[in-house]
Amino acid sequence: MTTAFAVPADTTAARIDNRATYISFGLAYIIGHGTAALSRGDDPLVELPGWLPTTLLFLGLAIGTVFATIAALRSQQGATQPEVLSARLLGLAWIVAFAALFLAITGLTASIDAPDLANVLWPAGSGLMVGLIYIAEGAHRRNTLHYGLGAWLALVSTFACFFTPPGFFTILAVLGGGGYALATILESRRLINE
Repeated sequence: MTTAFAVPADTTAARIDNRATYISFGLAYIIGHGTAALSRGDDPLVELPGWLPTTLLFLGLAIGTVFATIAALRSQQGATQPEVLSARLLGLAWIVAFAALFLAITGLTASIDAPDLANVLWPAGSGLMVGLIYIAEGAHRRNTLHYGLGAWLALVSTFACFFTPPGFFTILAVLGGGGYALATILESRRLINE
């Protein structure tokens, strides 16, 4: 017997294997933000070109995005029309969130004439956006691990703003990258138990 309040069985969460995505994003955080932590601040431990940490971060994020896209597309195979629509709307949320973040950071740094502020706002804001979308995806898919990782990333990314470099980047590398590492381990268990 079904009722209007019955929660339909959702196989979307079971169809999505986030391990490759989590590993890629975790390595991006650890290597990208880690090299920034080592090479920035008043007394850097290592002299690196300023572009290198950002390039390493974006390379890892790009690889992770490819894995996330592949996982999302695989999950849509055999999905119902409402599930496909929800997946597409969540995909669109990524574009809207980062377009809004671009406008906010660009407008803020220009209006207060503080272009260096973008060096902190982009990593913190990106972590916040990713975290909030992970929360939405986790709630939609009833995937508590993805939801929890999103909450962790949103809180860690904004908490890091209380620190100056290199502490800011250290927090992102250790706590953000560590969150992805733990999520990778727990994702394997989740997939076995479903």
